[in-house]
Parts: sequence; C-alpha cells; structure tokens
Amino acid sequence: MLINLQMRDLMYFAKVAELGHLGRASQELHITQPALSKCIDRLETTYGAALFERSGRGIRLTDAGRLLLERARMIERSLDETHRQISSLGKGLAGLVRVGAAATIAEFVMPAVCRAMLEEAPEVAVELQIGMNDVLHESLRKRLLDVVVGPLGTRDDALTEIPIATDEVVVAASASHPLAGAHASLQDMSRYGWVLPARSVATRQWLERVFLAHQLPPPHASIMTSSIAAVPRLIAQSGLLSFISRRNLTEGRFTPELVEVFNPETTMIREFGVVHLDDAYLSPATKRFIELVKAVGQMQAPGTR
Repeated sequence: MLINLQMRDLMYFAKVAELGHLGRASQELHITQPALSKCIDRLETTYGAALFERSGRGIRLTDAGRLLLERARMIERSLDETHRQISSLGKGLAGLVRVGAAATIAEFVMPAVCRAMLEEAPEVAVELQIGMNDVLHESLRKRLLDVVVGPLGTRDDALTEIPIATDEVVVAASASHPLAGAHASLQDMSRYGWVLPARSVATRQWLERVFLAHQLPPPHASIMTSSIAAVPRLIAQSGLLSFISRRNLTEGRFTPELVEVFNPETTMIREFGVVHLDDAYLSPATKRFIELVKAVGQMQAPGTR
C-alpha cells in the first residue's frame, strides 16, 4: 500500500513539474488542488528537500526536484518496459519492435526486412527511428530502442554487437563539381568545403584522422547536419563534398546527380550489424527481427548480389 502511494505521488509530481502550475495539474489529474499539494508535501517530507520554488505565477523545480523528476521518469520507463516484456512472452511473434537504423540501412535493408516480418508475423509492429549512430546508441542505452542496425565499433562493454556485412564510405560530390569522378589527392579535397555530421559521429572522426595523419587540416564543415536524408541533396545543390555510403552513388535516389571522388585513402570500410544492450530482454518478435536482418543483410552484401 505504501509503495502504491509513493508511485502515485511520483506520477502526480511529474505532472506538476511538466505544467509548472498546481492548478492546471490538478485539473488534468482530476483531483483537488489541496489533495495535490498534500502529495507534494509527502514527497518533500520523505526526501527531506524542497522540490519546487515560486516562479512568477507558477512554480519551478529546485535542483532536488529536477533529480527526482529524472528518477521518476526512469521508474516510469522501467515499469512500461517490464509490462511490455512480460506481455510479449505470451504473445509469441506479436507486439512492438523498436528499431534504430542508420540511413543506409534504412534505405537498402529495412524495406525487405519489414516486408518479410509483416508477411510472417502480421501482429508485429515495427517502430523505426532513423538517425546518426551516436544518437541511436544513446537511445538504446536509455532503453528507448530494442536494437540498432548500423555501423559497429562502439567499444562499449554494455552493448552487444552482431556483425552482418560490410559497407564502404567514400567522398562524394555533385556531378558538376571540379573533382567529380576524378582521382583527387587529399590536398585537392582540402581546398573545398564539406557537408558533414557532428564531430561525435564515427565516419567524420575517421575522415579527420586521415587528413591529420598527412599533416593536413581536417575537412572544413561548411554545413553540419544531423539529417542524413538531406545530405545527398545538399551535396548536389551546394557544390560541397561529403562522405557517404558508396551505395548512395550506385543504388540511391541521387545516382545521376552524385559521383565519387576517388582516393583509396578516403575509402572507409566499415562493418554493419545489429547492436543491443548486453542485459536487454529480447522478445520473440525482436529475436526474429534480428534473424531477418542477418538474412537480408548478408544477401545484399557486396559480392552476393
């Protein structure tokens, strides 16, 4: 009974923190404002710290309140995850699979995987988030995703990596760029601006190391973007160089507009695969999804198509 009361108080506290106003929170929660105030009082007594302070006509979290809100949200996510996992045990190939995918995987592998999954298990829903590897792995660590399908090499003991295939990342330019289709030196490339992701992304880090190893400054990022879908069009219309999967140049939507700038020193061979938390519960649907990713990924790997 005491645990139920504390959980209820925490959920009420989170709503007050979200709205910054006791009156509006009481209306949304359908309880009286005095009853809601008592919930906050109980929490402040339990933890021995003030959780809110006055701010104009509303209230705002104290440092102690911000910490409690963070922990309350962790508890809520944990309860939701536990409910989802236990429910999945009795359902077999059903439920939700939350997948993070790199752009190349999303375009060239995920359509076939999702089609096979839905044909085999129509009760499974796939929630697909496309993004940069660093962002996806952070969501995985927060247990907001079940698996990430993308480049490997995280060097994180908390993550399990399942290798599937390799991919090549190369320098690309618009067909009208002076270096388009040419064999260009690193010095030639260093004279131009680039479209690149954030410095925390592995492909950019690798490219910068190549230039630095030859006593050249790292590529100058004229445009930095976390929107992978926008990169090919940005390259095509901006006159900048970029560093993208070779598949975008041979199989992608922008094949006529984008071409490779050749240099073996700027050809990065990276391994793709599935990543999940080492201690994560993998539902039957998630396990089957991983098997399908392996099958499709290996079938589409260079030399097998």
